[in-house]
Amino acid sequence: MNRIISLVLIILFTSCVKEDVYELNTIQSTSYNANKNKIKSTNQFISILYANLFQQALSANELVEISRCIESIGDKEVAHEIVLSNFLNKEYVLIPSDSLMREDLNLFIEETYKRFYIRDITEAEREFFINFFESNPNVSAEMVYMAFSLSNEYQYY
Repeated sequence: MNRIISLVLIILFTSCVKEDVYELNTIQSTSYNANKNKIKSTNQFISILYANLFQQALSANELVEISRCIESIGDKEVAHEIVLSNFLNKEYVLIPSDSLMREDLNLFIEETYKRFYIRDITEAEREFFINFFESNPNVSAEMVYMAFSLSNEYQYY
């Protein structure tokens, strides 16, 4: 009987091993556009788009005229494309040249994100765009500005 008790005690003490406990730091994790949940009104979209493309404010008369045009079309996406195309064809639109864009892709991408989305670019987005630009040499700065202006994230603030 002593042998059984001693065997049980030996097994009991040798089988119990203290496990390591790892502590984790809690972090706040939010989506890149988590705070953008309100859709821009027609006037907000036009004013912000004009300011992003020309770096100056749109006059009140032009704002009313363009707003009426958008409201008369009905399909806001088509109307936004028409307004954007009209803005991009104007003389004083401030878009970097394609050669300047290609000279420093990192800077161009960072400035474009700050200009249109008012936030910093994530590393995944940076990697995607650098790979995209390197594999698509015909993409122009105007195309990029058009894509950012018509994106879902740009429609919200």
